[in-house]
Amino acid sequence: MLNIKRSYAGLGVRVTAFALDYIIIAGYLLFIVALGIVLNTFFPAVAHRLFSNPLSGQITGFLMITLPVSLYFITFESSAWQATWGKQKKSLIVTRTDGSRLTILRAISRTLLKFIPWELSHTCIWQISFAQQEPSQIIIVGFVLVWILVGVNLISLWISPTHQTLYDWIANTYVMVKE
Repeated sequence: MLNIKRSYAGLGVRVTAFALDYIIIAGYLLFIVALGIVLNTFFPAVAHRLFSNPLSGQITGFLMITLPVSLYFITFESSAWQATWGKQKKSLIVTRTDGSRLTILRAISRTLLKFIPWELSHTCIWQISFAQQEPSQIIIVGFVLVWILVGVNLISLWISPTHQTLYDWIANTYVMVKE
């Protein structure tokens, strides 16, 4: 087990760590955009089939973006490092209450909970992009729910003595500063 001091990571260092992780995510997204350009240029029928309606677009987007990004967090946070690259750079670890590393199931549940707002916003965007008229009330409610979840996570991170977000609290995990 790692020797850790009981110092919980606050908003600033967590945002910085995520920004560093986003460098990797952005590189992957650039690759996906380039792949999409190639696909659309040389295989337009395939591209049309993948993105021609909200359901196929949502599934394709999930498989190509959300799932790989989620696997990045799950794999690294349940590894011996207990941290993604960004968290490693900021000397942070994701841990259970006793400092032990996350099981794969706990890392999956934490990541799923963390990315609910992200995936919900993607779903709403896909619905808007195919809407023939003004967005329906359900889409507006979906976006409001996204912002409520983001707000609750930020507020809980800010007011909790252990700096836990709602998803950390539900998954019983902590982001701590390594000694």
